[in-house]
Formats: sequence, structure tokens, C-alpha cells
Amino acid sequence: MAAELHFLVVPLIAQGHIIPMLEVARLLAARGARATVVTTPVNAARNGAAVEAARRDGLAVDLAEVAFPGPEFGVPEGLENMDQLADADPGMYLSLQRAIWAMAAPLERLVRALPRRPDCLVADYCNPWTAPVCDRLGIARVVMHCPSAYFLLATHNLSKHGVYGRLALAAGDGELEPFEVPDFPVRAVVDTATFRRFFQWPGLEEEERDAVEAERTADGFVINTFRDIEGAFVDGYAAALGRRAWAIGPTCAAAAAGTDADARASRGNRADVDAGRILSWLDAWPPASVLYISFGSISHLAAKQVIELARGVEASGRPFVWAIKEAKAAAAAVREWLDGEGYEERVKDRGVLVRGWAPQVSILSHPATGGFLTHCGWNAALEAIAHGVPALTWPTILDQFSSERLLVDVLGVGVRSGVTAPPMYLHAEAEGVQVTGAGVEKAVAELMDGGADGAARRARARELAATARAAVEEGGSSHADLTDMIRHVGAQCRLDFQTTTTSIIRSSPNSLD
Repeated sequence: MAAELHFLVVPLIAQGHIIPMLEVARLLAARGARATVVTTPVNAARNGAAVEAARRDGLAVDLAEVAFPGPEFGVPEGLENMDQLADADPGMYLSLQRAIWAMAAPLERLVRALPRRPDCLVADYCNPWTAPVCDRLGIARVVMHCPSAYFLLATHNLSKHGVYGRLALAAGDGELEPFEVPDFPVRAVVDTATFRRFFQWPGLEEEERDAVEAERTADGFVINTFRDIEGAFVDGYAAALGRRAWAIGPTCAAAAAGTDADARASRGNRADVDAGRILSWLDAWPPASVLYISFGSISHLAAKQVIELARGVEASGRPFVWAIKEAKAAAAAVREWLDGEGYEERVKDRGVLVRGWAPQVSILSHPATGGFLTHCGWNAALEAIAHGVPALTWPTILDQFSSERLLVDVLGVGVRSGVTAPPMYLHAEAEGVQVTGAGVEKAVAELMDGGADGAARRARARELAATARAAVEEGGSSHADLTDMIRHVGAQCRLDFQTTTTSIIRSSPNSLD
């Protein structure tokens, strides 16, 4: 259907954005298009296995590298991904954003060097610097949103009604003032500490303006969600912006059709433990009895909060697998506590600690897994939904708090841990602790048992998993939306060709006009 179309896919240099956009490239190629994912050398090396897996499946997915100008902005050589900022000076975040914006020039050189101009560029919302490049080269541009449609519509409405203007967007007590989101499909009482867009931070005002304008002028946007869970939010956002919106997810469910088991298991990050070992361990446990714990690629807990979490999980008496990246990366205090306390030895009969990355998809898809303690990054939320696993929600930043509200309040497949604000809003004496060990123990019991409420939650999770699979299959809503998006791009290309041809004919000396 899309044999003549070539899509460039340009994700933000963050794993939570690269992974679903790689999956979008795969989806486009599965429909007969050619898809080229553009990223930096470090991220190309890190994610090349996913592209190779797609090619082994016979899909026309390519990877193109553009130089990253980080050192020109004071960013250390080799720092090319958001999750590398965990140990960096907070000011480095602003420098990294400036360097990302400067990727426009190498991207334009790459496109000009291609034998044929691509038909469409699928740009991450966080890459609005691609808009001028597309304008200069005459390329259609579709914006991809990696958060939920719930988050998109809520933050749009807050901005439209001037809520952000009335409350200063800097850390302080005013940020925690509760208010209801106006003109929203469901009742949601939130605050600006937990509901703000990616660039709504001091020092990023220009980037925020660029992002809003780039979305306003796009040919449409795709969202990694599906209409069974977010149809009202998708349609509300499309109407608010006056643009076409295509819900094409969950991309993780669509990507599961691939034949490469290792690529599916790692889904973007190579695991630090053998998947077979974890699966064999899970095989020994009853269905829906094991708690899986992971906080994604960017979210980090303070050392004292990690220790409280560990104590609560131990006290719960539940079997668990914990991808504890704090034990591998920055938090020496966590490593010292784990080793000094003999924690692993105490829990070895019912707990597995992976000091780094775990094969998340393999774990979530195993029948023994009955709960997912998650930071509520949208990718993780969709994985929980797609695999029918109820969530214990522990958001830390950005759109994660809206994902929690969707999972718990709207979909009914989550239990709150007790987190109420991003760590930066805690008083110093809290030392980063929002949930005590006793609080963790209580929340785990509610998720993994919960009586009649727990049974209803598990049944609802299974129901949503079935709808997620159906959405991406032929005849499903996401399959249909992707079809419509491809047809729209194809029609736009034909229109542009006809317009250009007519212009050339009319300007020709032999024209009859």
C-alpha cells in the first residue's frame, strides 16, 4: 500500500522516545513503506539491534547517523542520551537541549544527500527544530507524541485557560495548589507540580514556543495509544488543535509480532541478566504471584527511598523481581546498604535483584507476574496494559503523574503507592522519602491481593490486554488509524507533486497560458 513512500523518523535522544519511534518505523515498514530512523552515533550503537531485528524480519528499516554537536555546548563527548544525565550537573540538561536544537544542520545535510527526498518526516514533539528543515526542503511533517493523550489534552487545557500563567512555574508551595482541569472528559484535580509539559521549565521558554508552533503547523500527529482506553482524549486533543490525530498504539503490542525473541525481550536496552535465568525462576511460582519492580531509564529514587522500598517489599512476603539500576549507577549508598545488610541473602528464596536492566517484556508476559511497581512512564504503562498486569504506581516526574491518574482513576487497573509530588518538591528533611517501608508493604498487599477489588482489577487488566492486541491487528482501531495516516501522507505527496508540476508547466516558455 505504501511502496512508494519513504519516512524519516526522528526521535528525541531518550530511550523512552527512541523505543516507541523505532517501533513506529517497524509498523510503517510492515505496510510496505521504507523507514529510516535518524539518531546520533551513541544511540545508533545502542539501538542498532532493534533495526537489525526488523531487517531480519524482511522490513525496510534503516538507521542513519547524524553527528551530535554536544561538545560545542559544553556537553561531554559521548553524552548523547537523556538517561546519561543521572550523574551530571543539573545545568547540563539545558546545555544538552541547546545541542539537540543544533542537530538541525546535520539533519538537513543528511536529507539533501539522499538520492530522493523522503516523503514525510515523523518528528518527536520534543524535536520541533525539525520543522524549519522540513519547510525548507518541502517535506511533509507529522508530529509523534510519546506521552498519553490524557496528558496532552490536560496540559493543553491548562495552558489554554491560563492556569500556568496564574501560577509561577518554579518549585514552590504554589505549584502544589490543587485545581480541576477545565473542559476535560473526566474530573481531574491536579497541580502544576505534576502536570506540566516537557519544556515548561525555567530556561526553556524558547523551546516551549518552538514546540507549540511546530505542532500547530504539522500535517497531523500520531499518538502511542489506542482508542479503547483514550478515544475521548485523542478526539478532544485533535479538536482543540484543529489537526488530524492518529492513535496507532500500543506500539509495544504491535512490535510483539516480530520473530526476534531477544529484541522483544530487551525492547531497547540490553538486559544485564540472562532472560532464560529469570524465566526459569518465574516458572517456579504460581500464576499472578510475582511483583516486578522497575523505574525505567530516567527516573531515580533517593538512596533512603530505595532502602524504604526494599524493606517494604521484603516485609510484604511476596516473591519479586527488581531491576534496581540505582545499585549499578550513581547511588553508592544503595550498593553499600545492599551489601552491608545482606539483603539479597535474606530474600534469595523469593526475590531476584537485577543490578541494572532486566528483560522487561519477558517478565511482564510471564504468567507468574501479577503486579508491576512502575514509575508510570507511558511506555511502561502501555506494557502493563498490553500484558494485562495491574500496576502499583510510583510516578516521579513529568507525564508520569498523569499516567498514574489514567491507570488508577480512569482504567481501574492500578493502585497508588502514596507518592504525591516530584522529589524536588520535598522538604530537605524528608531526604527523598515519600513512602515508608510500611506504606510499601500495605500498597503491595492491596495490589497483589486486594480482595474483591483486587479480583476486579485483575479482570479489568486482562480485558484491556485483549483490547490492546485487537487494536493493532487488522480491523482494529490502531491498525485503521495507521492506514489512514499513510494514505493521508500519500495523498499529500501526490498533491504536492501535482502542484509542483503545474507550477513548472505554467512557468515554461512553451506554456499555453
